[in-house]
Amino acid sequence: LVNVHGELIGINTAIISGAGGNQGVGFAVPINMARAVMEQILKHGKVVRGSLGVMIQPVTPPMAAAFGLSGQPRGALVADVTANSAAAKSGIQKGDIILELNGAVVTDSRDLSLRISTMAPGTAVKLKVLRDGREQEVSVTLGELATKAEGSAQPGGASGGGRFGLSVDQLTPQIARQLNLPPQTPGVIITDVQPGSPAEEAGLRRGDVVQEVNRASVDSVERFTELMAKSASRPAVLGINRVGGHIFIVVEPR
Repeated sequence: LVNVHGELIGINTAIISGAGGNQGVGFAVPINMARAVMEQILKHGKVVRGSLGVMIQPVTPPMAAAFGLSGQPRGALVADVTANSAAAKSGIQKGDIILELNGAVVTDSRDLSLRISTMAPGTAVKLKVLRDGREQEVSVTLGELATKAEGSAQPGGASGGGRFGLSVDQLTPQIARQLNLPPQTPGVIITDVQPGSPAEEAGLRRGDVVQEVNRASVDSVERFTELMAKSASRPAVLGINRVGGHIFIVVEPR
């Protein structure tokens, strides 16, 4: 992809054309990104990317309110922290919202992922995070991004639930194995999500494992029911283990 001066500005990847031919909406990789990839391949024989060692997700308006973030939703919510990663060693925790990277505002989770991935392993960065309603600075030395495999499974069962529109059952070692999880994984498994319910609207799925309700640990159906009852009139922040990865989901009662 070149501009009117003949300067290379991108590498074309795809085009969407309603009538065929070469007219339509085109997509291209920015040349600065392509050049960085090229230089890494020439130097290392592969693409080497920096890594924080966290699983992040977007900050929605309900999520911002639940985690004490004022103003417009922004930043990236840390859903999980990989053991022995750069983030774990620096003290980053699940539930932190990363607001700034090296003094620059993090607009959303995609923005953070892109900026970190363009940095080399070993790079020292400064993060501003929101934790329990207070901002603080964290210094992190990036690790190297590694690929990982994912699995899938579907369970069954029934019990416990509430006005949020979901049913849960105790997570047994046998069910955990079916989900490709360690046998002693704590939590309760969602066995049913009612169509049109707050749980479905929030994105909960059959087979999700609920491990936290409003940052309190869940180890039984009774504990889950107790904690959800306390959220009968306010949003509930659920910590979900989905196929081995941790995410937060806010369910708002009607």
